Amino acid sequence: MMKHFHNRTGSSSQKDLADRRNPMRQALLLLIPAVLAVGCTNGPERSDAYGNFETTEIVVSSEAMGRIMSFDVEEGMRLSAGQVVGYIDTLQLVLQRKQLLANRGAMLSHINGVTAQTAVHQEQKRVAEVEHERVLRLIKDHAATRKQLDDVEGQIAVLDKQIAATRGQIATIRNEIDAVDAQIDQLADRISKSIIVNPIDGVVLVKYAEDHELTSTGKPLYKIADLETMYLRAYISGDQLSHLKLGQQVTVLIDESRSENRSIQGEVSWISSEAEFTPKTIQTKEERVNLVYAFKVRVTNPDGAIKIGMPGEVEFARQSGS
Repeated sequence: MMKHFHNRTGSSSQKDLADRRNPMRQALLLLIPAVLAVGCTNGPERSDAYGNFETTEIVVSSEAMGRIMSFDVEEGMRLSAGQVVGYIDTLQLVLQRKQLLANRGAMLSHINGVTAQTAVHQEQKRVAEVEHERVLRLIKDHAATRKQLDDVEGQIAVLDKQIAATRGQIATIRNEIDAVDAQIDQLADRISKSIIVNPIDGVVLVKYAEDHELTSTGKPLYKIADLETMYLRAYISGDQLSHLKLGQQVTVLIDESRSENRSIQGEVSWISSEAEFTPKTIQTKEERVNLVYAFKVRVTNPDGAIKIGMPGEVEFARQSGS
């Protein structure tokens, strides 16, 4: 038992002696933590914010009901604002408009007839008024009777009522024409809405309808977006808000390859006024932050390299020496 103990003691002493005789090993052991610390300190800096790209998407819907007679839209197609891309069947609307125009023409002819009749009554009244003046002169000369005067005055009164009645008919017909004109304008508006006009410059993202399909008012036809102006929606913590303001120029990074990033200049266009919980898919500068503020950076995308949903990073302007 004592012999075994002496052997262990002797073995331990030999190990300590070997360690003391190997100063290089001790130096390496002391150097490893320092090297690791330097490596962590001099690593690549993380971006200030992370997010995904988005843009304003517009769903173009049908403004009329009927069969799609023409629809020149394909996914990925670039369209211009005001470009006509199709139309919906307008035959029934055109026929209704034709009927209303015919009714309007008949009303105008009626007005012309009533106006001519009014002119006849006015001429009759003029003649009656001349006769009235003549009878008055004859009465002064005791050459006419009172009954003749009453007859002429009665005739003039009847003509006044006839003229008033015909003028009332003209006013009524004109009101009816105004109502028909309003219906014609409504049909013209419906016909114009049957023409599918693209609202903005952009690229077609999704096509929902096809030629010869039946559509209805409000039914989506296609989705379009302006991909030349993109927005990176990113998030920052509350202590980073002081480094961000509207109109600020920032650097946006997108993936160029597995190991390299592409830098794009952007401008802060919106900052949320309310905090929200950190989205699960978003990384932040501080991983333990629970509440973050959303903001958007506007960037130009002339070559189409940026796609909707693509991840991106934001770097704020850094002061020298920081």
